[in-house]
Amino acid sequence: LLKMAATESESLRKVEKDVLIAKKMREKAKLLCSDYVKSFEECCKGRTLSMVFSCRKENEALKSCIASYYTDQAFFEDCKAEYLQERKEFLETGQRPQKLKRM
Repeated sequence: LLKMAATESESLRKVEKDVLIAKKMREKAKLLCSDYVKSFEECCKGRTLSMVFSCRKENEALKSCIASYYTDQAFFEDCKAEYLQERKEFLETGQRPQKLKRM
């Protein structure tokens, strides 16, 4: 399998930083904001276009929770470290990591 030099193992391509790690951050933030997700989902049940107006408060709370993680540099670094570990394991074993499980 492909082996990477030590300096290359920590470097990120643009797509990894802007897409793959961002995706990991989004998935983890949704898990961490699961109470807000549930509240928004409950509000939306049985509604169509009216959900835009009826669930505004729940949607704003959800967006605020998720945004707080997007702007947290420590959270980014944690997700980056997790991604780098998964990438390293994939390069060594050829097996993809398992997806995050919903709470």
